[in-house]
Amino acid sequence: MADNYLERKYEEYQTRKSSGATSYSKKKTNTNHKTRRVFVTGGAEGIGKAIVKTFRSAGHRVAFCDQNEAAGKETAERTGTTFFHVDVRNKEALESCMQRLFEDWGDIDIIINNAGISKFSPITETGVEDFDQILSVNLRPAFITSRQLAIHRQSLSSPNPFGRIINISSTRYLMSEPGSEGYAASKGGIYSLTHALALSLAPWHITVNSISPGWIQTHDYDQLRPEDHAQHPSGRVGKPEDIANMCLFICREENDFINGDNMTIDGGMTKKMIYVE
Repeated sequence: MADNYLERKYEEYQTRKSSGATSYSKKKTNTNHKTRRVFVTGGAEGIGKAIVKTFRSAGHRVAFCDQNEAAGKETAERTGTTFFHVDVRNKEALESCMQRLFEDWGDIDIIINNAGISKFSPITETGVEDFDQILSVNLRPAFITSRQLAIHRQSLSSPNPFGRIINISSTRYLMSEPGSEGYAASKGGIYSLTHALALSLAPWHITVNSISPGWIQTHDYDQLRPEDHAQHPSGRVGKPEDIANMCLFICREENDFINGDNMTIDGGMTKKMIYVE
């Protein structure tokens, strides 16, 4: 009986699908065309730039901040987005930037915390100040932006039923090499901060997830060696667009059940057992 029931339901589904009459299909089509208000940190270059371009190409309103003023202005001009020259280590400057957007837009629907630096050095040559600097760029701003959004949402008289925060972590949150203490700690912090925020921000309809990129080549992709690509189970090194496309997927309205999770985008490398022969 169970088998027959499933077969009937599948046949009904196929009939509705072929006629284009399913209410789910209509809902899915509508949600894909909603314009969202998007704020990206570190959006002038690399992965951040790809995220800015991808969301703008999808028809969303996009603003971003970056410390690189020249690259930021160029990206904004080419993509038709809004650029803020901000050092994310500066709490007041970052909060002021977001306040401007709250005033201009009324709210922010999507925040993508992408800003980050990578500094590797032997632990005996790494000062405490160096460690603190990495955390002040890679980890602390994600808390600042999330907190500001929560405070703003709490003040709204009419609740916004949609919210997304995506934090860019790294596969180095779970695997390391010598001299990467600061970077690994910051990305591990992002991983843990993400699931904590997912619970804290739930009352304001904000889902919080992280993405852990593996090797993403942000420049001179054609200069990579065949063995660089071949070592990946997917057969190639990653591109910034691979991360941007996942961000866009998470932010689709129907994907609100993805929450507090971390998505690894690394071509399968962290699942590959590697021993030196």
